[in-house]
Order: sequence, then C-alpha cells, then structure tokens
Amino acid sequence: MIGYTTIGTKNLEKALSFYDALLELVNGKQLMGLDRIKFYGTDAGGAMLAVCTPADESDHQCGNGQMVAIPGGSPEGADALYAKAIELGATDEGAPGQRFPFFYGGYVRDPDGNKLCFFHMTPA
Repeated sequence: MIGYTTIGTKNLEKALSFYDALLELVNGKQLMGLDRIKFYGTDAGGAMLAVCTPADESDHQCGNGQMVAIPGGSPEGADALYAKAIELGATDEGAPGQRFPFFYGGYVRDPDGNKLCFFHMTPA
C-alpha cells in the first residue's frame, strides 16, 4: 500500500550514518538515491524510507503528528532498534513496552527530530 515515506534532514551525511547503522538491524540498506535523497528498503519494489534535504533548500522541519513506524519483527527486535537508535544519538520519546493488548512499541526522535516508532504487533 505504501511505496515510500520521505523524512527530511538538515545534514544528509549525518542522517545517512544514523539510518545506515539503524536499519541494518532489520536488513534495510540504501537501494538508490541522488545527491540530496537516499532510499532505504529491503528489496527493490518493496516499501521504502527516503531521507532527504528539502527540495526547496529551506530548513528541514518536522511535521506535527508525522511518524515513521519500523517493524522490529518481535518485541526483542523493537527493543534492539530502540536501543540502537539511542546509541546513535536519538532521544527517547517513550521506552518500549506493551501499549495495547496487540501492540508493543517504543518511540524516539532521530538526530533531526523526526519521530520514529519501533513496533511489533502481538496476538490479541
């Protein structure tokens, strides 16, 4: 249903270092890109996360209510993504835990302030 989601950055090199290391935990890698945008995914044709500097060359700003959710594959996988993000300079927005009977998740803001959720859907 989703082709790709784009998030902005003030410093593409720093953001790519963060996402290269983080998304490696879920077999994500840079699949393609141009000078100001890089696309991450697990295979060509699947859903992707794009990281870019704004096309209008204005300052990057986070959207209110905007969030990218990355599946961990298990509660332990969500924990590992959360811990790696914090290690890479993200800030805590809610430690991993069972949020609803069917949803386990943890929240961070990347070094640019973009909100990320690492989650696992659990049996209800």
